[in-house]
Amino acid sequence: MDETLTGGEALVRALCGHAVTRVFGIPGTHNLEIYRHLSSYGIRHVLTRHEQGAGYAADGYARVTQSPGVVITTTGPALLNAAAAVGQAYSDSVPLLVVSPGMPLRHPRLATGLLHETRSQTEALRGVAAFSHRVSSVAEIDAAVARAFTLFRTRRPRPAHIEIPLDLLEAAEETGPVRLTPPAVPLAPVAAAVERAAEALRGARRPALVLGGGARGAAVPGVALAETLGAPVLTTANGKGIVPETHPLSLGVSLHSPSVQKWLTERDAVLAVGTELAESDLWSAPPALNGTLIRVDLDPDQMYAGLPADIAVVGDARLALTALLTAVESPGGASRRARVTDEDPVRRAAVLRAARNAETAGRDARWIPYLRAVRSVLADDAVITSDSAQCCYYGALPHLPLGPGGRYLHPTGFGTLGYALPAAIGAKAACPERQVVALSGDGGLQFTVQELATAAQLGLPLPVVVFDNGGYGEIRDEMAARGDTPTAVDLAPVDLPALARAYGGQGTHAYSPDELTAALTEALRTPGPTLIAIPEETP
Repeated sequence: MDETLTGGEALVRALCGHAVTRVFGIPGTHNLEIYRHLSSYGIRHVLTRHEQGAGYAADGYARVTQSPGVVITTTGPALLNAAAAVGQAYSDSVPLLVVSPGMPLRHPRLATGLLHETRSQTEALRGVAAFSHRVSSVAEIDAAVARAFTLFRTRRPRPAHIEIPLDLLEAAEETGPVRLTPPAVPLAPVAAAVERAAEALRGARRPALVLGGGARGAAVPGVALAETLGAPVLTTANGKGIVPETHPLSLGVSLHSPSVQKWLTERDAVLAVGTELAESDLWSAPPALNGTLIRVDLDPDQMYAGLPADIAVVGDARLALTALLTAVESPGGASRRARVTDEDPVRRAAVLRAARNAETAGRDARWIPYLRAVRSVLADDAVITSDSAQCCYYGALPHLPLGPGGRYLHPTGFGTLGYALPAAIGAKAACPERQVVALSGDGGLQFTVQELATAAQLGLPLPVVVFDNGGYGEIRDEMAARGDTPTAVDLAPVDLPALARAYGGQGTHAYSPDELTAALTEALRTPGPTLIAIPEETP
């Protein structure tokens, strides 16, 4: 039976129909009709202090729930504030839906001075999202939402933007039953491609696995395949924790290590799953591999990007690895377990981990004791959010192992600053029963530090551990390495714990790992955010 709904209610009904229960954003003059209907459809709202924070919070929510994160903005500057988060979600394949009003349907091309008037919101968002869809009727809103969820469920998940002209939000039109995305069927790989890959792996004497974020749903067959092949396993930043980092074959997040890269070039078969093998994973141009490169990915375009696949397996990672495991262990390959490789894989993995640590021992020594303190306090399923900070990409990515069931959320690729705090808010809102800890530097934190107020308003325990080196340490070091005089990289001192208290949370300093252990233990049972600042020596 047809119903007469406003555009705002049609949107909220469609979100509810796709099982959305929480959204992030800030109300504004042009989106009030959306906010009017949220509670009646059982959708809770998290009020952030900036739309970029809303985007990162929705991103963190999506990563821990494996469900789309939803952001509601108003027109113009609000939507553009969220664009950085959209770019990060695109880079990291995160299902993020941003909904905004737009200029009225019949708005003239020439500027009129209407509030928040923007030349083209859809063109602006099309540059950073998978698509930007401007609807032209209330009835079309259902289809636009279904289009976004179809993308999230059937293809490589990336952000989408839906624009609803502000006059349509208030207009009441007849609409039919809500249109929903049909149930998704995971894409099964082609059997011939699986057999080619299995044949190459069966014959390999020096295999290696590289697991990226796209392999997160394939942990069980991934570990089993590594054990069957006797293959050490690398993960990207987004793949951190797919293979337990205490596993004897795990090399963790080590693709940036020169020793590990050299070792990778000497493999006769490399199986890369759900990863771009990009410069942001390797911190350098991808090395030329001398062996057979087998790529497994849901996105067929990845077979030709970066390092082209010698054998391409397009499909869902879990189905593909399960099929590969079956094929490798089939009667024709059953002897693979007993076959002697050219090296002891467990011993080689231990040697490579030691080599990786030795390469950067001097640089990383300042973070490792504190990271051990963090690890000693956290539960096995804790969620850690990260920033584009030295303490995170040099420190925590390789040196802070996750427990079983844990997650590490890092802004890879696009490399935004200010991600950790709002992403932690999104993760904690999604999983209030789990420990969530944000790691950041003082420079990155101050991009979104106002979200401490959001965390305080939620009233959930949320430690924020900040390594304070008085500015932009990475850029300072890069300038010095070039022989330049460091310029515009030093920040005036800020009493960050006092700032946290001003926002309604708690704050303290930790001058030793033991002090961090005590402060973090207390923060995990204290409602609201607790900022723990760790002063670092600066040049």
